[in-house]
Amino acid sequence: MASLNVGNLGEFLREQRRNAQLSLRQLADAAGVSNPYLSQIERGLRKPSAEILQQLAKALRISAETLYVQAGILDERRDPDGLEVHSAILTDPALNEKQKQVLLQIYESFRKENGYSSDVARAEGLDLDRPAPEGEQGGDDERQGGTGKGKKGTRGADGEPHAT
Repeated sequence: MASLNVGNLGEFLREQRRNAQLSLRQLADAAGVSNPYLSQIERGLRKPSAEILQQLAKALRISAETLYVQAGILDERRDPDGLEVHSAILTDPALNEKQKQVLLQIYESFRKENGYSSDVARAEGLDLDRPAPEGEQGGDDERQGGTGKGKKGTRGADGEPHAT
């Protein structure tokens, strides 16, 4: 286990608080900690317990794991190639093959947009530069802002056509 990195944790917390547009007092109230205590954490003067970090994470609507990593309590899990995500999608029994391919395509497009390599996607034969075929993302009527009600040829949650 790594030693606590309190300074970086405080800076990270302050940044998260500002991104959430919360004042120090608002976050302290939401997390159930005192205003001075939270101020000391942000300034790197205090080492919060895992329980306090969990309360702060909940109030900030971020994962507690993120704060644990920032505090040095947990080692950061790394999946630079996205293999865990790919594996989870491909082995999910609740998804059909078409849904799995669409999910993988969306995931890889976000990775590509954020500058990550898509070697795994290419190895699996995903074409990230082509749009998903008709019907794979819910149908035209839904993408154009309609409800999809009353239209012939709409698709169900399983991606299969059904009459309305």
